[in-house]
Amino acid sequence: MRRCVRVAVACALAGACAAPPASGATSAADSRAVRPIGANGTLGDERLSDERRVTRYAGAVARAAVRHKPSTRSARVGRLRYLTEDGPFEVYPVLESQVDAAGRTWLRIRLPMRPSGRTGWVQRNDLGTLHAVRTMLRVNRGTLRATLYRDGRRIWSSPIGVGTAATPTPAGNFWIRSRLRGLGSPVYGPYAFGTAAYSVLSDWPGGGVIGVHGTDQPELIPGRPSHGCIRVPNAAITRLWQLMPIGTPVQIV
Repeated sequence: MRRCVRVAVACALAGACAAPPASGATSAADSRAVRPIGANGTLGDERLSDERRVTRYAGAVARAAVRHKPSTRSARVGRLRYLTEDGPFEVYPVLESQVDAAGRTWLRIRLPMRPSGRTGWVQRNDLGTLHAVRTMLRVNRGTLRATLYRDGRRIWSSPIGVGTAATPTPAGNFWIRSRLRGLGSPVYGPYAFGTAAYSVLSDWPGGGVIGVHGTDQPELIPGRPSHGCIRVPNAAITRLWQLMPIGTPVQIV
């Protein structure tokens, strides 16, 4: 078994993506239409991402508190940070916006932390420019296959290796936080992506980030040989590198 990719060096974009509603907001099954890509004008009470065909994301411009609800009086559930555990700029998906009684605009974001699935609210001016992606990566641990979609259409698919029973690849909704190359070891292949999922390995350098990466053991794919990372044959990861941008939502089932 090899350790998952250590997200160490790379280039990353900064941005924010909307996250599913928090308590007191809309339900997880938000049926509202998503704000169209390219829409201009002030944000209101609206859905910004569906994490399938449209996902918005941004980076932090302040080390601001993340709140449980869109209110300065709400409990703090975290704090924005500029960098991931291993170096590249942090990015946050934001599922919706909401304007409070004082006219302040809040964004609901996903948080890269344990336990997974946490979300919270930050004020709009605490995040940078909102970027948008149209891609979504689905990782199926049952069929041992990953598939990338753009605008709902499949554009890439590959057999994969996932975590063992003792060190499973976690299920949930995550996203691509970094794109990495030249990690200095054939173990990770030519390219790798850092995600917002975490392994169960408490001793993992940098906090146990789950990666999607190449491999020097293609004979183990498809299979369950890893500490939680998602292994992809090198030819397939090279193609994925050309297709999957920062901020892409990752659904692991």
